[in-house]
Amino acid sequence: MSVLASVLLRRLRTVYVDQAGPRPDDPSTDLGLCALEAELLDRGFAPNAQLRAALAWLGPAGLADAGRQLVAHIDIELGADRTHMPLFRSFPASVPDDTFQLWVDRVFTLLLQWPKQPCVLCGTVGSVQPVAPCAHLVCRECWDGEDYSGCPICHRRIDPADPFLRPAPPRHARETGVGPLKLLALGRDARADAVTALRTLLARRTPLPPRDRADLEVLLAHAPAGVAWFLEDIPVRETKAVVLGRMLRVRDRRADALELLDRQLTTATDVLRLLCVWSGGAADLIEPPRMRSLPRGLRRRLLAVLDGLPTGALVEDVLRHPVVWKRAAEILHPFEQHARHPKAALAFAVLRGTDLDGTGGHNGPDPARTRLAAALLRTAAAHPDAVRVDGARVRAVTWSGRVEQALAEKDVAGALALLARRPGELLRRLDHLLRLRTSDSLPEEFAAVLRDALPQAGPAPLLAALGRMRIRHLPAERRVFFPRGRVTHAYTLDDTRAPLSAALTGAVCALLEAEAVRRLSAGPRVDLAVLDPALAGLAVPATERADTGSLVAVPRGSTQPLPEGEVMRLFLHWTEPAKTRVDLDLSVALYDEKWEFAGLCDYTNLVYGDRWAVHSGDLTSAPAPLGATEYVDLDLTALGGLGVRYALPVVFSFNDIPFERLLDAFAGFMTLPSRAEEARDASYDPRTVRQRYDLVGDSRVHVPLLVDLRARTFLWTDLHLSAAEGYHSVHRHAADLGRAGRDLYQYFASGRTTLWDLAVWHAAARADEVAVLRRAPHPGAPDELWHYRRHTGEADTAFAARVRTLEAPELREAPLFASVEERAAEAAAKKRVLLALVDGGVAPEGASGEVYRLLPGPVDGCGLTALAAGDLVAALG
Repeated sequence: MSVLASVLLRRLRTVYVDQAGPRPDDPSTDLGLCALEAELLDRGFAPNAQLRAALAWLGPAGLADAGRQLVAHIDIELGADRTHMPLFRSFPASVPDDTFQLWVDRVFTLLLQWPKQPCVLCGTVGSVQPVAPCAHLVCRECWDGEDYSGCPICHRRIDPADPFLRPAPPRHARETGVGPLKLLALGRDARADAVTALRTLLARRTPLPPRDRADLEVLLAHAPAGVAWFLEDIPVRETKAVVLGRMLRVRDRRADALELLDRQLTTATDVLRLLCVWSGGAADLIEPPRMRSLPRGLRRRLLAVLDGLPTGALVEDVLRHPVVWKRAAEILHPFEQHARHPKAALAFAVLRGTDLDGTGGHNGPDPARTRLAAALLRTAAAHPDAVRVDGARVRAVTWSGRVEQALAEKDVAGALALLARRPGELLRRLDHLLRLRTSDSLPEEFAAVLRDALPQAGPAPLLAALGRMRIRHLPAERRVFFPRGRVTHAYTLDDTRAPLSAALTGAVCALLEAEAVRRLSAGPRVDLAVLDPALAGLAVPATERADTGSLVAVPRGSTQPLPEGEVMRLFLHWTEPAKTRVDLDLSVALYDEKWEFAGLCDYTNLVYGDRWAVHSGDLTSAPAPLGATEYVDLDLTALGGLGVRYALPVVFSFNDIPFERLLDAFAGFMTLPSRAEEARDASYDPRTVRQRYDLVGDSRVHVPLLVDLRARTFLWTDLHLSAAEGYHSVHRHAADLGRAGRDLYQYFASGRTTLWDLAVWHAAARADEVAVLRRAPHPGAPDELWHYRRHTGEADTAFAARVRTLEAPELREAPLFASVEERAAEAAAKKRVLLALVDGGVAPEGASGEVYRLLPGPVDGCGLTALAAGDLVAALG
């Protein structure tokens, strides 16, 4: 399977069958197809009818080859392509209850054991032998070679050929959890599908995470010649720079890229991002590369782009990234073309603080320097709103400086007038502006500025401002900030701001919601929208640049129910590079209702309580090809009923090797149906995997999620902590971890714009009828389908408000002989629809339209256009 085919399999769930058919004397492939389907079902996948027919046509040899490749790529996605063997191979049953006694035995053996002497623990003669490669002396009677996969003393991986290791006892068949089934479709045209997937990535309105950036490069390599596939408006400037930069680096595509530069590069920072990609770096400007020289024609083209920008914006953008622009100046040579590109030369003179007195060095005046100084002074005089001459230097007169001065002087009118020029910045500073006013209501002049500015604001600041304003009338204890970076860090501080009045925040929220609904009303109309209120637990994706690559794309800050199962098994797997030992550790800190530390399950405490949490043992090395695996099993019912409210998993690098240096590192969780230890073993069952994510970046400590055991939900945090804080010892820093968990829980629990908000706005703006899946509030009560219909003359915003707050509907329907999903599918059959669901269980026949779903289901085979969360946001553009 090619790299392109593997990308399309993961993104579109398409499989391409293009091999020669069977020979006339080939046997039937029925048995082979059944075996392949069984393999796929074990992994939670199934082929649709068209794909099954195409595979059957391949013949035995072709089917075997295609099946191997397909299963191998699915195993990579699920993490099942690795050997998963924890320290205790009979986990969880063989994990000892007394971790301290185990540690004492290890230390006693390490210090006192001698070769060719009786065992210091049991006294057996002739049973002590060294193990490879660590050479620790191990008694074959005291330590079970059938159970241990690493050295019992240091827990490093043992050479598989070492005689200490004996075959593990056979595993018994056990019940496995049944997860969502994902359909695989037959791909017809890989290149056309590549363009579809490429355009979907280009249309995203949030920066792409690492996996999507890698996919983008693969898809770009298969884009057709010309620029017909290129979107006229790529909303994220980093994505635009990646595409143009990659095209410029390929000689055959350079002419196409040059055709796009003038209309696609609209700010100086666009040019800088392009230069970084051209030089082999990333477009995010976080770690700029060493600049690579430019062909003369491209250099002049980029200087012309800079010269065509408004002078004030050009100067300000250059000063925003001074260090990188000084590097860029070394390859752009702006002063060589100062007569042709005077504004570009002026911007670099401001950046460099160029001396414009016109004098030369020791040999007297330099005519060329004198001409340059005179030209720069003339250009500066022509743009007094952007620069001013200060002696022999040219200084910037920046917009942001004027804004800061107005805010410092509490000049609300002046600051508002300036911020109205940049609506995105107006929304970011909105809270500050409102705090400067003493009124408890929104003045009309302020509202008028907002109404005029909001249509030009981007979706991200619009949604972020709405989320903040919804709770600003409530007192808050802590504020949480997420600084820009390759991985997501957070820091918190006390919130000393006084709450705003409810009337004020309500008026601002009404304006923001009205603008969102107005934008969405331009979308295509649908006959029916089917919505799931469980979307209220999913946060609108704000930025995805630092998101980890995961099996289920849950936006950071989302709260979701734990999948069905009695036991949550956390897993960690890693493979260390050659000649570098890497010790990763999986730990779980437990807290009570008030976030007081309740206990720990980690390598220092393998068993918590009455085996309510069990650790699989601490492996301290992970040589290729097997690597190392650690598990923690959490008994959800027992923990939740015995004073433990929150579980906080932590993955950290004990010996401080960053995740990005590992050959392979991922973690996640699965759900197992039975609480009984005898019903579980140490196997890695891909069908039970509910989330798998990569450990990446220059990071050593990762907190992926926060589990609320009482509510049976988890909060997806995807947060990296600073290794300098010492989180390698979870017990020592349990209080700090608890504070971080509490702050994140409170921050994400309220004040976030959710996918439920966004789905309701889509529905109210594009449909006159909305069906809502209402789950039973308690066991025994029936699920219902609530039907909302627009009243005569009812505005989109009023209709949206009724649906979003789940007011009494026009019709409440409780299906007797079908599930609520089946009844919704009947209502949507043969209509143009918009579906927004958590589980893809609504599968209308003959329907057209669009569907967003978090988890796969029957809807995937209905022929509807699949949307990602970013696509719902993109419609606000």
